[in-house]
Amino acid sequence: MRRERGELIYKIYRALTYGLSPLIHLHLRWRKFRGLEHPLRWRERLGFPSFPRPPGPLLWFHAVSLGEGMCAIPVIKCCIERRPDVTVLMTTTTTSAFEVIKHQLPNNVIYQFSPIDTPGAIDAFLCHWNPNAIILIESELWPNLIIGAAKKRIALALLNARMSAKSYDSWSQPFIIPLTSLMLSKFLLILPLSTTQAIRFQLLQCPPFIINFCGDLKYAVGNIETAEGDQRALEELQVQLMNRKVWMASSIHKGEEKVMLDVHKELKQMHLDIITIIVPRHPQHGELIALELENEGVRVALRSRHDKLLPGTNIYVVDTLGELKKFYRLTPIAVIGGSFLPGSAGHNISEAAAAGCAVLTGPYIGHFSYMAIQMQRLNPLSVLQTSLRCQVSGHILVEALSNLLTDAKLLEARQEAAKQAYHALSHGITENVWSLLDLHIFRNALAHRGSIIQ
Repeated sequence: MRRERGELIYKIYRALTYGLSPLIHLHLRWRKFRGLEHPLRWRERLGFPSFPRPPGPLLWFHAVSLGEGMCAIPVIKCCIERRPDVTVLMTTTTTSAFEVIKHQLPNNVIYQFSPIDTPGAIDAFLCHWNPNAIILIESELWPNLIIGAAKKRIALALLNARMSAKSYDSWSQPFIIPLTSLMLSKFLLILPLSTTQAIRFQLLQCPPFIINFCGDLKYAVGNIETAEGDQRALEELQVQLMNRKVWMASSIHKGEEKVMLDVHKELKQMHLDIITIIVPRHPQHGELIALELENEGVRVALRSRHDKLLPGTNIYVVDTLGELKKFYRLTPIAVIGGSFLPGSAGHNISEAAAAGCAVLTGPYIGHFSYMAIQMQRLNPLSVLQTSLRCQVSGHILVEALSNLLTDAKLLEARQEAAKQAYHALSHGITENVWSLLDLHIFRNALAHRGSIIQ
C-alpha cells in the first residue's frame, strides 16, 4: 500500500515537472543571462551531452556545489587507481564548482553539468551516459533522477548523506513521505555523516540494512593537493606577511564582511601592523568589499588585481576561486565564515585544521557542529566556537583573536591541536568508503545490468 502511494505521488511529480518544463527551461536561460549558468555549456543542464560516451563500464559521481564536489575527488581518484578499466563521469550544478574542480580532477574524468530534474533532461542524460552506478553526495534526492535510474537498474549510493532538520520536516510531510520512502528504497548504500543523520533517514523509512558508517569525507578534502597556480605571487605575499600579525576570515557570506571589518578595526587599535585576509564565499563579493572600503578611504589589496601589501595596507581581499587552501597555509589563524549570522550553516573547518591553523567559528555552524564536536572531543583546543558579543567581556571574537595574536604558546597549542584532531579523524576515510562501494555497488549491483566490475 505504501509503495503504491509512493508511486502515485511520483506520477504526479513527474507530470508536474513535465508540464512545467518550458518554464523551467526559460528560468535556466534567465540564469544563463545573469551569469549563473555556464555561457557555453548550459545546455548540459537540459541533458544534452558535450562528449560521447566511451565504451565499457561508467560510474557517475554527482554533487551540487564546490564543497560537496571536493568530497567526491578522493573517492574518484581511488576509483581510477583501483579500477583503471572504469570511466568516471563527474557532474556538479554550480559554475563556481566547475571552475575549481576541473583543475583538481584527473585528466581522464569526464566533467559535465548536472541535468535539471525534469523528465526530458533526466531521460536524455541517462539514455546517453547509461551509467552502471550513480554515486550522489550529501543531500541530492531528486525523484526523476532516482526513480528513473532505478527503472534502468542503475545502482545508487549516497555518500556523506545528510538531512537537515528543515529538509527532514519537508520530506516527512504526510503527503510526501510515501515518495521519500520510495526513493530511499532504491538505494543500495547510504553512508550518513552521523548517528543523528542515520536516525533521520530511518525515520523517513530508509531500509536500515543499507546504512553504513565510515566517517566524514570532508576530512579527506584536506589531503587534496591544490594546483600550483601563481606560486611565485604567493611566495612574494608570504614575504610581505613576515613579521606582521596575520589572521584570515574565510568563506565570508554577504553581511558577514561588516562583522569581520568591525573586528579588524578593534584589533588594529591593539596591533598596528595587523593584516586581515578576507576570502569571500563568492569572488564577485570581494570586489564589492574592496570598492566600499576604498570609497571610505581604506587601503585594500585585491588578489585579482595582483596588488601588493604596501605600507599602510592592512586588508587583503582574495577574490579568486580555488585558492583557499593555499591561503590557509599562509596564515596561522582562520575564522571560518558562514557561521556568524542567524540562519547560516557554517563551512568545512577541517581544511584549515589540515593546514595547521588555529580554527575559530561563529555560533551558527549547522551540520558542521558534528565535525566541531568530534574535533573538540579529541582535543578541546582544536576548534574555538565563539559568539559575537556578551554583556561581560564585550566582543568575544576580538578577545579570542587578540589572545592568539599576543600569546605565541596559546597560538601554537591551538594550531597543533587542530592538526592532530584532523589527522586522527581523516585517517582511512577514503579507504573505508572505497571498501563499502566495492562491496555494495561494484561487486553485486552492477551484475544485475550485465556489466560486472570485479
